[in-house]
Amino acid sequence: MKIIVLAGGLSPERDVSLTSGASICKTLRENGHQAYLLDVFFGLPYDSDKLEEVFDLPGAGLEIAEGIKTTAPDLEQLRRSRPDQSDCLLGPNVIELCRMADITFIGLHGSIGEDGKLQATFDVLGIRYTGPSALGCSLSMDKLIAKQIFKMSQVPTPRGTSLNQKTKNTPLSELGYYLPLVVKPCSSGSSIGVYIVHTEEEYRNAIYQSFEVDHQDEVVIEPYIKGREFACSIIAGKALPLVEIIPKDGVFNYENKYQSGGAREICPPQSLDEETQLEIQKAGEKAFEALHMDVYSRADFIVDDEDGRFYCLEMNALPGMTPASLIPKAAHAAGIEYSELCERIIAESFKARY
Repeated sequence: MKIIVLAGGLSPERDVSLTSGASICKTLRENGHQAYLLDVFFGLPYDSDKLEEVFDLPGAGLEIAEGIKTTAPDLEQLRRSRPDQSDCLLGPNVIELCRMADITFIGLHGSIGEDGKLQATFDVLGIRYTGPSALGCSLSMDKLIAKQIFKMSQVPTPRGTSLNQKTKNTPLSELGYYLPLVVKPCSSGSSIGVYIVHTEEEYRNAIYQSFEVDHQDEVVIEPYIKGREFACSIIAGKALPLVEIIPKDGVFNYENKYQSGGAREICPPQSLDEETQLEIQKAGEKAFEALHMDVYSRADFIVDDEDGRFYCLEMNALPGMTPASLIPKAAHAAGIEYSELCERIIAESFKARY
């Protein structure tokens, strides 16, 4: 098949996305597909009469993936560096190449990739794509909406509220929340802008900094739960084995997620009994269904150290597919190698919509 692997973009998770996309593109080419890695923001300035030959270019676009740095990219600098200076989030020939492809493998993370806007655009234009639908992406991307849906669907989740620019200075006592707290952007991923705060000063700084992430309109606050973190990857509504995450310094932040040695990841977990693991997997499947997800996603859970209760923190519509990512580890534990995982995502996408 002719496949465009779409990655990059103007998102704090840009580097992660490009690394995911490169891994996917290499694998698809090894599987015999005509795959090309394309940056959704920068596109590919190319003679419109010769676009068909892009799928056979020897480099496959892989040169745009330069690895994941320890800090998120400077998005304003990237915006200024685009030659055409257009305010369009889709670069030159992105739509044209995606229309030529048999399917577009969406390797994007954050903003345009996971908020449903790109999927809705593709639906209107008749472009086939992998991963969840526009509805599933939009519901899961908004952490507060997802939390409310979890509650209505009896998926255990921490209580929480949100603040916008008008309400951000509301005293905690009026909100009914008390330190320590977790402060995080309402619509972001890779733990960018997530803070655990223990003092009023830390809280105020965290609110300000979370709003700065990708120009957030809303910030979520919720009680801090000290516990162990687990990832529940789901394909076609069925949960894969859980992955237990043990960060080297206690916090699974951006650096620890993507740098070698930043965390230990154990699959299947050794610290949870089989019954609890099964209950978390069932909760992940219920969350998947409640958010109208399809194809694949990943639910993140925490188990409270004090009482052993577990909570679903959020759902990731397009989880990372880098060598260090969690869904490939879970798939491997289920007997699904990376190559087969990529093919299955394509097959399930065709089954779900086409």
